[in-house]
Amino acid sequence: MSIIPNKTFEDLEFDKVLNQISSFSITPMAKDLILDLKPIEEYDEIKLSLLITSEFKSSFENDNKIPNHGFESLNKPIQLLKIDNSVLDVESFRNIAHASETVNNLLYFFKKFKIYYPNLFSIGSKIELNKELKTNIDKVINRFGEINDNASDKLFLIRKQSQEVKSKISKSFNKSLSHYNKLDFLDQIRESVIDNKRVLAVKSMYRRKVKGSIMGSSKTGSIVFIEPEATYALSRELQNLIFEEDEEIKKILSQLTDYFRSYRYLIKNYNEYLINLDLYYSKAKYSTEINGIMPNISNDNKMELFKAYHPLLLKSNKTEKKITYPQTVFLNNKNRIIVISGPNAGGKSITLKTVGLLQVMVQTGILIPVEEKSTICLFKKILTDIGDNQSIENHLSTYSYRLKNMKVFLTKCDEDTLFLIDEFGTGSDPELGGALAEVMLEEFYNRKSFGLITTHYSNLKLLANELPFMSNANMQFDNKSLEPTFKLISGEAGSSFTFEVAQKNGFPFSLINRAKKKIENQKIRFDATIAKLQKERSSMAKTGKSLKEKEIVAEEESSKLALLNSKTKEKLIRYQELYDHNKRMIIIGNKLDEIAEKYFISNKKRNMISNVIQLIESENSKRKKKSTKEIINVQKIIKLTHQEAEKKFKNIKINKKKGKKLKEAKPLIELKVGYNVRLTGSKSIGTIDSIQKNKAIVNYGKFTTQVDLEKLEYVK
Repeated sequence: MSIIPNKTFEDLEFDKVLNQISSFSITPMAKDLILDLKPIEEYDEIKLSLLITSEFKSSFENDNKIPNHGFESLNKPIQLLKIDNSVLDVESFRNIAHASETVNNLLYFFKKFKIYYPNLFSIGSKIELNKELKTNIDKVINRFGEINDNASDKLFLIRKQSQEVKSKISKSFNKSLSHYNKLDFLDQIRESVIDNKRVLAVKSMYRRKVKGSIMGSSKTGSIVFIEPEATYALSRELQNLIFEEDEEIKKILSQLTDYFRSYRYLIKNYNEYLINLDLYYSKAKYSTEINGIMPNISNDNKMELFKAYHPLLLKSNKTEKKITYPQTVFLNNKNRIIVISGPNAGGKSITLKTVGLLQVMVQTGILIPVEEKSTICLFKKILTDIGDNQSIENHLSTYSYRLKNMKVFLTKCDEDTLFLIDEFGTGSDPELGGALAEVMLEEFYNRKSFGLITTHYSNLKLLANELPFMSNANMQFDNKSLEPTFKLISGEAGSSFTFEVAQKNGFPFSLINRAKKKIENQKIRFDATIAKLQKERSSMAKTGKSLKEKEIVAEEESSKLALLNSKTKEKLIRYQELYDHNKRMIIIGNKLDEIAEKYFISNKKRNMISNVIQLIESENSKRKKKSTKEIINVQKIIKLTHQEAEKKFKNIKINKKKGKKLKEAKPLIELKVGYNVRLTGSKSIGTIDSIQKNKAIVNYGKFTTQVDLEKLEYVK
C-alpha cells in the first residue's frame, strides 16, 4: 500500500496539475474524477494507464482519429432503474440512446484499429455490443424528443381523434370569427390565444352579445377575450383526448422503463466507460501541452530522468515566452541520495519539485515531460519537506515544525521511500543544526532510502563525499557574471558564492573582508576550493564542447574523404576492367584478321572454319579458368611454390657456405589448362589452351604452338 501524505501533494502543487488536466474534460463527470485523482497502487494498473494515455495522445497525430465520446450523465436513470415502478422521462431515454450509440461506435472503432490502440481496445473488450437499446428507444421517441404516433395502437387512435377534433374546432372558430367580425363586434386584432385556445377579441361594449365563455380581458379593459360557445364543447372533448394521450404516454414510458431495467448494469458500464475515456482524453490533451511521454518503468530501484522539465513552470514560461531549463537526475542502488548545494536562486528547490512532481504524475498515470530514454521506478512512499513550514496554528517555529516533520520521516523511511528535503537542517545554530542533520541523513542512508536534499552545510557535503552510495551535486553558477545557469552538475559540491554575490551586489569590500576574518580560515579555504573546482569544471565543459565540435567536423571530413576514396577505387576498377576487355578484343580481332588473311590466300573454307572454332574454344577455356574453384587452386599452388622457393633459397645459402654449387630445380607443379607458362630459358609467356598426353597447346596471343610439358615452367 502506498503512503503519500497530503503534505506531499501540497508541497509539489499536484492540485494545479490536476486543475490543468481537468480543463480539457468534455464532461463534468470526468472533470470531478480528475480533481480527485490519487496515485495508483498497482504496478500493472499504472503501466496500463500510461499506455492508454500514450495511445490516446498518438491519435491526435495520425489519421485514425478516435470518434467523439461526449455524452450526458446517466447517473439519474441508473439510480431510477433500481427502484420498482419508477418511470424514466423522455430526456433520460434520449441520453441512454445517445450513450449507447457512442459506446457502440467506439467499440467498433477500437476493434477495427486494434493494432494501433491495443490498450484502448482492452478496456472496452468486455462491454457488450448492443444496438437494440437505441433501436427500441427510437421506436418510441423521435429525434426531436417527442413520442412517436405509432408507439402504440391506442396512442395512434387518440392522436387521430385529436386531429379531427382540432379540425372541427378550427372550422367552428373561423365561422364564429367571420360572423362576429361582420357585426363589427371584434377589435382590430380580431383573435388571440389563451391557455392554448383560440379566443375572440371582443369589444367590451359587445361582450353580452357574443355567446361563449369569457377567458380574460386586456389591461385597459377595452377588449374581452371570449371562447365561442360553438367551440366550447369541442374544446372539452379535446382536453379529454389530451388527458388520455398523457396517460397512454406514461404507460408506454413505464413499459419501456421495465424493459430497460434488466439492462441497468450495461447502462452503468456505458457510463463508467465514457467517463474513463474522457479522463484519458484529458490526460492525453494535457500531455501534448507539456510534451509528455511515457518513460521506461523499471522494476528495480532506478531513476534516470534526462532533460526533465517542471510541467507547471514549462506551461507558465510558454505563456510568457520564457526559457525553461531542464534537469538530468540519476538515482539507483549505487547512488541513492544526492546532496545538492550551491547559491540561492540557482534552481535547487525547483529541481526537488521537478523530481517529486514527475514521480507523483507517473504513479497517477500521467505522461511526463522528459526525453524518451528516461527510466523511472515506483515508490510506495513519497515524503517531502519543501518551503517555509512555520505552523501558526500550533505556535511552532520553522525549525520546530521541521523537526516534527523529520520525526515523521524517521518513522516511515525505508528502501521503498523517496524523500525530498529543501534546506536540510536550517533554522537553528549552524553547527548544532548541521550535526543533527548529519545524523538524520546517515539514518536515511542506513535505511537504504532514496532522496534528494538541498543544503548549505559543509558537513553534509563532506558526508556525501565520504559515503559510497551518496553523492554531491550543485547548481552551476557562471563564474564571471555570477548568474545561475540552472544546470545540475553531478559529482561535486557547490559553493554558496556568499562573498562573491555580495560583492557583485555592491556590498562594501571592507565589510566583506571583515566578515571573512570573522569565520574560520578552514571554512574560507573549503568554500574557495569548491568555488575554484566549479570554475575549472565550467572551463573544462566549454573546452570539452569545443573539442566535441571539432571532432564532429573531423568525422564529417573523414567520411567525405572515405566516400571520395571509395568512388575513386570504383572508377579505377571500372577503367581496369574496360582496359582488359578492350585488350582482349584487340587480340581476338588480330587472330580473326590472321585467319581471314590465310583464307584469302588459300581460299580453303574448312581450314578457316577449323581455325575459327579453335579460336572460340580457346576463348571459352579462358572463361572457365575464372571460376572460383580454379582461382582458389591457383592461390594454393602459388602459396606452395612460394614455400618451396623459400626452402630452396635456404638450401642454396647452406650449400654456398659449404662451397657447393646447387643447381636450381624446377618446382614440381602439375600444369593445368589456363595456367600461364613459358619455355625453360624463354621470356615469352603464354597460356595453356589444352593438354593431350604429355604435350600442351600453348597460346601466345598471335599464334599457338604444341610443346612438351617437361619443357614448360609455371609462371605466377
